[in-house]
Amino acid sequence: MKEKIIPLSKISSLPSSPGVYIFYGKRNSRLYIGKAVNLKERVKSHFKTPSYKDNLFIDEVKKIGFIELPSEIEALFVESQLIKKLKPKFNVLFRDDKNYFFVGFTKEDWPRVFLTHQTKLKDKKIKKAEFVGPFVEGTAIKKALKILRKIFPFRSCKTLPKKPCLFYQLSRCPGVCIFERELKEKPQLKKQIEKRKKEYKRDIRSLKLILKGKRKKLLEDLKKEMEKLAKKEEFERAAKIRDQIQSLEEIFSHKTLLLSPSSLLQIEREKEKNIGEILMKNLKLKNIPKKIEAFDVSNIGEKEMVGSMVTFELKNENEYRPQKEGYRRFKIKTVKKQNDIACLKEIIKRRFHHPEWEFPDLLFVDGGKAQLNTAKKTLDELKIEIPIISLAKKRGLVFTSYSEKPLSLDKFENQAKMVILNLSREAHRFAISYHRLLRKKRLFSEK
Repeated sequence: MKEKIIPLSKISSLPSSPGVYIFYGKRNSRLYIGKAVNLKERVKSHFKTPSYKDNLFIDEVKKIGFIELPSEIEALFVESQLIKKLKPKFNVLFRDDKNYFFVGFTKEDWPRVFLTHQTKLKDKKIKKAEFVGPFVEGTAIKKALKILRKIFPFRSCKTLPKKPCLFYQLSRCPGVCIFERELKEKPQLKKQIEKRKKEYKRDIRSLKLILKGKRKKLLEDLKKEMEKLAKKEEFERAAKIRDQIQSLEEIFSHKTLLLSPSSLLQIEREKEKNIGEILMKNLKLKNIPKKIEAFDVSNIGEKEMVGSMVTFELKNENEYRPQKEGYRRFKIKTVKKQNDIACLKEIIKRRFHHPEWEFPDLLFVDGGKAQLNTAKKTLDELKIEIPIISLAKKRGLVFTSYSEKPLSLDKFENQAKMVILNLSREAHRFAISYHRLLRKKRLFSEK
């Protein structure tokens, strides 16, 4: 499993095979890790049709690392281990206790396997458990477990039923409830049941190895055990392991078993339903902001001072999308010396001299308390009432026009945090792009 690294300019040279990719920023910092059925198409999609999350880091990408893998199911497990090991900046940022998935294994005689968002045990019936993850896509890990359960049947019930369930009938569970009942009724079967328990724990260990991306080690272990059992003439158990080996090799040879790359955005949206309500709650607003306008200023010294306005609208209660028709660029006219506060006042005043542009439900300004006060004073002078927020990124504080106390961004729910950061990022990007354009034009005109 060897990583290859290419410059951003050679993105078209990526293979069209399954694998894991890593976006690198300055000084080889790891920004984001993802998986793909088709590495080339998936990586290109980040740049061609970026989601609002992509916009947070896409401009920082300098290099692309990738690891080719035989199948998407293996890419799923390798992606999980790399995120856990390397902790890329934006994977960590996108994750919270209610986002990524973990596969839990209880510490019982017959371990139970379950899927969860949290690794902190809240269920009183579970005294101890081991967790494998995180997994980014819930649908993918559920499908993977469904496939693997055919090879390594496991118990999933919290309380053992009195009668065997459907999973037992389908050979997806070893029938723990039967063994426990037989042990009470027929103590003489204890040795046989202990033997089955040992086999079950071996299957659970095998499942853990696969989920941890250690397929090769598992296959080597299974082959060694099969050979030992064959030498002992325990042919029935050896045949069972042989079948497991063949099944594993078959599923890992298939290119696509889980999700297509295009489904990732849909999953992200499903996880972020009612984002308007979440943002309203975190910002302590009275109403859901359906339209947000964000402002930023860009300059170097006193030349080519510019401002930007970007617009985001709530779509179907699950995502704030940039609305490019609501983007505006301002070349500073009244401010002669470098003064970000004065520039901000000018662009806000100029924006609201256009009543034909539909007013937003929320105003965002990049900066701290001073920027917020400037925006509020400007709107007060214009007799316009719109709630305003500002972000002091270094301090991680959100200032509001309707409260004296700032809000801590770290305490926001992940979805709300991402909206705030994306507003800041996009407004800054748009202002910088305009500033560079004007600077470029001036340099060419001077020649």
